[in-house]
Parts: sequence; C-alpha cells; structure tokens
Amino acid sequence: MAAMYENLETANNPENLKRVVIDPVSRVEGHGKVTLLLDQDNKVKQARLHIVEFRGFERFIQGRPYWELPVLVQRLCGICPVSHHLAAAKAIDQLVGVDPENLPPAADKLRRLLHFGQVLQSHALHFFHLSSPDLLFGFESDISKRHVIAVLNEFPDIGLQGVKLRKYGQEIIRMVSGKRVHGTGAIAGGMNKSLTKAERDYLLEDIDQIIDWSAGAVALIKKVHCSNLPFYDDFATIESNYLGLTKPNGALELYHGGIRAKQANGETILDHFDYCNYNDIIHEEVRSWTYMKFPYLTDIGKEKGWYRVGPLARVNNCDFIDTPLAEQARVEFKQHSEHAMVHSTLAFHWARLIEALHCAESIKLLLADPDLLSSDLVAKGERRFEGVGVIEAPRGTLFHHYQVDENDIVTKANLIVSTTSNNMAMNESVRQVAAEYLSGQELTEPLLNNLEVAIRAYDPCLSCATHAVGKMPLQVELVDAEGKVIDKIAKRSDGQIEKNHD
Repeated sequence: MAAMYENLETANNPENLKRVVIDPVSRVEGHGKVTLLLDQDNKVKQARLHIVEFRGFERFIQGRPYWELPVLVQRLCGICPVSHHLAAAKAIDQLVGVDPENLPPAADKLRRLLHFGQVLQSHALHFFHLSSPDLLFGFESDISKRHVIAVLNEFPDIGLQGVKLRKYGQEIIRMVSGKRVHGTGAIAGGMNKSLTKAERDYLLEDIDQIIDWSAGAVALIKKVHCSNLPFYDDFATIESNYLGLTKPNGALELYHGGIRAKQANGETILDHFDYCNYNDIIHEEVRSWTYMKFPYLTDIGKEKGWYRVGPLARVNNCDFIDTPLAEQARVEFKQHSEHAMVHSTLAFHWARLIEALHCAESIKLLLADPDLLSSDLVAKGERRFEGVGVIEAPRGTLFHHYQVDENDIVTKANLIVSTTSNNMAMNESVRQVAAEYLSGQELTEPLLNNLEVAIRAYDPCLSCATHAVGKMPLQVELVDAEGKVIDKIAKRSDGQIEKNHD
C-alpha cells in the first residue's frame, strides 16, 4: 500500500526543525521511542517509531545443538515465550524428519492446547492490563487513571475478569509445559509429557466460566468501539495488505496452516502458500534509523508490498471461525464495516477479543478429547539439515528458520517476529495521528498519549522487557534549530507531571 503520510518519514531540512521525543513508549513490551520534528508553527514534518534495542538472537543460537532451541528462544520474551517455543519446535520437527501431519495426535493436540492457553492469556493481558485504561477512561484522560489499578478500582468486575482470564491461560501453560513461563513441553518430534486425568479435570472446572467471560469481553469492546463512531473507525487507521495462516478450508488458524495474503480491497494475493518457502514471497528492508526491519511482499515491492499481521489480519483474512460463538462475533465484526476488509487500527482490540473467545471455545473442545491423555507423544523420521516453523503468535505470524550441520549444530538462523511485520503499519499509524491530531497543537502529555494509543493497538512486542501499571517515566523536550531546549515536560515514575523543570 502507498503510504498515507509518506512525506512524514523523512523531513526536508531537519536541522531547522524542533524535535519532540517520546522515550520510552509505555504500556508495550520492550523499548521503543517516537520522534517528531516540528516547524515553528508546531506542524509535524517528520514522525518515526524507533526500536532502540538490538535483539541479536539469530547470532546467539548459532553454534548450539538444535534440540536446545525450543528452550533458548523462549528467552526472547517473557510475555509470549510459548509462541517462540512452538515455532522453534515445529522447525526442529523437520530437522528430525517429522512434518506437522506426521506428529502423533496427542502431541499435536497438546501443542494446540498449549498455544490456545498462550493466546488467551496474552490477549487478556493486553486488553485488560495495557489497553483498557485508554479505552475505558479516554485517550487523553488523567494520567493517574491510565493503568490497570484504576480499572480494578472503578470497574472491579471487568478488571477481575481480566486477571482471572489471564490466570486460566497461564494455568494451561503450567499443566502442559511444566511452568507458567519458559516451560519445556515441546521437543523434536512431539511432546515430553502427557496431560494427566487430574490435570484435565482441573482445567475443565472453570472452562465454561472462561467462555462466558470471554464472550462478555467481546460485548464490552463492541460497545466501546461503537459508542464513539466515527472516531474509533478513523483513529490511526490505514489501508493495508493483510497476511496470516488459514486452514485449507479457509477457517481461522492459529497453530498450523498455509499463508494467505489479501489486498486492502479484499482480493486475494496468495493462498494456501507453503510457509517453508516464505523466502520466495517475503523480503526485509533495512533503514538507518531503527533496529527493526521492514518486511514486504516481494512481488508487490517495497512501496506497496508492506502488510499487517495479528488479530485484525487473521479475522479479516479468514472465511469463517470454526467455533460457534467466535464465528457469530466475527460476522458482527465484519458487518460493522461497509468495506470488504476492516481497516480500523483500533479494531485490533475487537478482533483480539474475538480470538480470545475462539481460544476459550477451542480449549473446551480439546479438553474433551481423550487423545490428550495418550502417552504416544513422539514421532521419528529421517534427519534433515533445514527446518522452518511458522505459527500465529498473539501478535501475528511468527517465522523461525534454522539450518544445521552434520553434527546437529545450528549454522544459520532467521526469525521474523510478528511486530517486525507490523513495523511499517505502526509507523504509518503514528504519522496519521501526528498529522491529524498533533500538528499545530501545543504538545501536552495527554495529547502525546494518542501516539502511544496508536502503537499500543498493535500490541507490539519490542523486546524482552516488561513494566507494570503504566508507571514508566517519560520525558519530552522541544529543541530549537540551535539546539536550545525551549520547553520540557516529564512524567515521573510515580505518574506526576513536571513542566519546564530544570
């Protein structure tokens, strides 16, 4: 897609412009900053989202034996370790000659259960803990309210449900992989433990309540979104291509499927594409001002080939969802838009909760499956020297690609994480907000929060760091062309605001 605010990526004569920095962006996973360049009338001339840390995991894991990878790569992130765990496991399955269709049924279903638990807890965390303060209190509300503790105080039922939904997802992870964070369930060719009947029965006790709460969360976000139209449809909204996995029948798929990509008008670019050949369709561009790359669809090119991934992409791309309550919610979601695709950036939240409901329903179905209790957990095949694992992580399509030598040592690794695929889209959304809502205004902390809201909708996982209750410090400086600081505003770690401080 062509950029809506293409001219805002790089300003002419930047040395003559004032600079505003939001560093760090709060209530997201990891470290990022936004820089704005403004003229004398406070008109925005440049807006960029920078990722200021270097991951380097592709180099860390070179020289390690392949069987360590599902454990090692979890250290990429404390929020979505299961996604990296399973993507790596799917890749090393291939190294031992096991394709997804040859995985023992018990192992396949245990991995799916683990994955549904992960997506459920991650979506609950993002919506209730990180985004609901903005959505319930307003984007420019008092900073003292923009955290989960305020939500618990003023909306105790909503806040508590969010906590318990996440807890349930974490309990699934604990039962299947041994612990809530950085478990060890998946191994080359299968799983290392089955689910006991007692563990299965324990998880069954609360599943109906979890489904009810998930359905209630969908109703809540629909109400919030539709109560403030057209603002919610237009805020930070861009038209884009969309990419993700689907089942062969076109249903929503989170664990294993073929790649489907669609244009902004809903026309299919590619379908059921074998993800092992992802290098044939996706290339990555490097830009000097950020550590994060810019992927694009090769056949379309750098300018128009960028795409979005994640809940909005998946719900847009699929033909249907194969669980009844989530499918009903999807139909209502799609009917909300008069276009073939829903482009609203804030609709990520709505789509995210539809997926959470789908996960809850899928968990109930899996828990009723006797295969979960089977001890037939590992398959073997003929070894290979290359493996690709792709999964739909909470934030979007995740690629793990490894090559090994004759001694089973990793010689090459490539990872394309979900947030990388959304990099261009997040930058475009930032530029849209900067142009529409900030340009020409006196910049205040509540106003600048609009930029963070736009980024937060994508649920970016910028690194491996976390922070709690929205208390990350923030400092913004206005600097004139001579480098003199002409204005300052700072948010302390206790949430207090200081203006023009020394």
